[in-house]
Parts: sequence; C-alpha cells; structure tokens
Amino acid sequence: MGLFITLEGTEGVGKSTALQFLRDRLQEAGFTVVVTREPGGTLLAERIRGLLLAREAEPMSPMTELLLVFAARAQHLEQVIIPALQAGQWVLCDRFTDATYAYQGGGRGLPVPDIAALETLVQGSLRPDITLWLDAPVETGLARAAARQALDRFEQEKAVFFERVRAEYARQAEEAPQRYRRIDATQDIAGVQAQLQQVLDSFPGLSQD
Repeated sequence: MGLFITLEGTEGVGKSTALQFLRDRLQEAGFTVVVTREPGGTLLAERIRGLLLAREAEPMSPMTELLLVFAARAQHLEQVIIPALQAGQWVLCDRFTDATYAYQGGGRGLPVPDIAALETLVQGSLRPDITLWLDAPVETGLARAAARQALDRFEQEKAVFFERVRAEYARQAEEAPQRYRRIDATQDIAGVQAQLQQVLDSFPGLSQD
C-alpha cells in the first residue's frame, strides 16, 4: 500500500502551492504520486463539485451539502484513491473528510455523529496516514483568496463561519496528534516549504541531510 497524505486548511492558506512542492519532492525521490482534490478527482465527482461551489439562486441545505460531499467522495475513493494506494502509489489529496468535519460540522453546525456515520459507511477503515494542516488567521486567508479570483459559494461566507471551521480543525489536530502536522501558513513560501520538508524528512529516503 502507498501512503495517503491530505492537506487541509481554510481558504487562502496555500494548499495548491504546498501540493506542488510535495509532489516534486516525492517524484524526485522516485515515488509514483497521484495528486487529486476533494470534492472532485473524477469526472462525476467534479460535476458534484460544481454543484457545491456554484452560487445558485436556490439555497442549498446543509444536509444536501453533506450528502453531496460524501457522494463525490465515494466515487473518488473507488475510482482514484483506493486503486492508487493498492498499487503502492502515494496519494496527495487537497482536502478530505477532515474538511467535512470542519466545514459541514464546524461551519454549518451539522451533528458530528451524522458525519462519522457517513465516514464509516463510505470509507470503511480508510483514513489518511498524515494530514498537513496549513493554518493561518482567517482574515489572512480570506484576503489572499479575495485577491486571486472570484469567490465561490463557500468563500462568500462570513468570517465567523471560517472561525468555526478553523476551530474544528484545531480540535481535530488536538485529538489526532499522531496524524496531524500543523504548518504555519503565515510564513512565506520558503518558510512553509521548510516545514513541509521537515515532515518529509521523517520518511526514509526523503531526508535532505
């Protein structure tokens, strides 16, 4: 089995740049790497992503949002993530189920037991090996996000929503210290990459020393 690494965080924390760095370092070390994202990762899951992010006239209920996220995840797991891991490849995923707990649980206020039940139903025992939490103050991330593109349905939420999301990430990190690695995303690119390299250095064959 390959290793499953997920990147988490609120808007504007630099996950895409971090993913590119990790992919390059792993490929340089000779690993086969699959880079993917959630929601999305397959043709069908990307169509569901479009529904989730679109700014529609009809409001989407939190439960509809939750079920769509897990529908996309079920397809993603079956078509991409599980086959890659079984083939011994490393999977780097921009967000996974921790984001569901953070956004639909912390942000929307949906019950954690409901999310946990869907997690078990869709994933079985599969969980990420390492979760890299790129963390920055909400106002910092939102300012970065607003400067780069038009805002999607989630990015239009108020700061208090993202404060709840960030708080839920912090709770998860405290509960799963063996899996979570907090990355200070307020640093410049070089500083963030140095922290990512420290995580990679814990894997045989990836240390730069």
